[in-house]
Amino acid sequence: MTEPAAISLRDVAKTYPDGTVAVHALSFDVPKGRIAALVGPSGCGKTTTMRMINRLIEPTSGQIRINGEDIMAADPVQLRRSVGYVIQQVGLFPHRTIGENVATVCALTGWTPQRTAARVDEMLDLVGLDPSVYRDRFPHQLSGGQRQRVGVARALAADPPVVLMDEPFGAVDPVARDRLQEQFLALQRQLGTTVVLVTHDIEEAVRLGDRLAVMREGGFLEQYAEPGTVLRDPASPFVADFVGADRTIKRLALTPIDLAALAPVDPDAAGLPTIPADARMREALIVLLESPTGRAVVLAEGAPVGTLTLADVHRGMLSEEPAA
Repeated sequence: MTEPAAISLRDVAKTYPDGTVAVHALSFDVPKGRIAALVGPSGCGKTTTMRMINRLIEPTSGQIRINGEDIMAADPVQLRRSVGYVIQQVGLFPHRTIGENVATVCALTGWTPQRTAARVDEMLDLVGLDPSVYRDRFPHQLSGGQRQRVGVARALAADPPVVLMDEPFGAVDPVARDRLQEQFLALQRQLGTTVVLVTHDIEEAVRLGDRLAVMREGGFLEQYAEPGTVLRDPASPFVADFVGADRTIKRLALTPIDLAALAPVDPDAAGLPTIPADARMREALIVLLESPTGRAVVLAEGAPVGTLTLADVHRGMLSEEPAA
């Protein structure tokens, strides 16, 4: 069954006055509550495509709809206020408190002060920042990762149907980036927000995207599909080269542990490393490679449910379709 689209692009293109074609006619749908990751090298048109969705860049031709409404029929200012936007540099107002920053769009769209204040505290709490601690601080008093979380809170505060994210985690260190990605994914699933994410990082795209739009130089869409499909069956040599020769390993990041196929718990399980049942196979592979016996015990809610081996990971590599 086809999922209803929150965002629909049909033959959307952008040509600048000097004749430069930034985006050739492209068409794809983003289902409601899903994340579409636009990925590709510099100059492929992914940021231009994203910015056309809220008309920060006006499309030359084609049609874009958000929840069935043609964006060209909307007032561009009102459109941008209704679409969340997160950028790499965060863009917080330095002279405003964290609470005032998060409240920005709520205030612009006419929310009452009481409703706005409650929403600010709710959003700060959702992104893991205690409102009583952070609400009255200023951006310069926060770390880069904390400022990025405030940016996400601000983008989501007014319940937008769609959020656009342009390299949102690129300016933070790798450890913070992994944590932010995990937190954002949990938050997005909780809220059911539809997201278009721009990234040059295929690892990030695979981890976060429900759909991948792989673009090449000149603004051409090479493939639009679920991550497992892109990794298993690249649509062109360009896609195969872009996702990398290690795409089988990348697929393991999408593949859950098959609990039904696990061997019984070993009698000597007390000496084996453990893996949580909700881990993906790539995480499990790291543990197994460090295990002297190549085995590990899988735990569900703290209780052992079976033994995982390197052979199980190998079967995961050969599986037809990893679960997203």
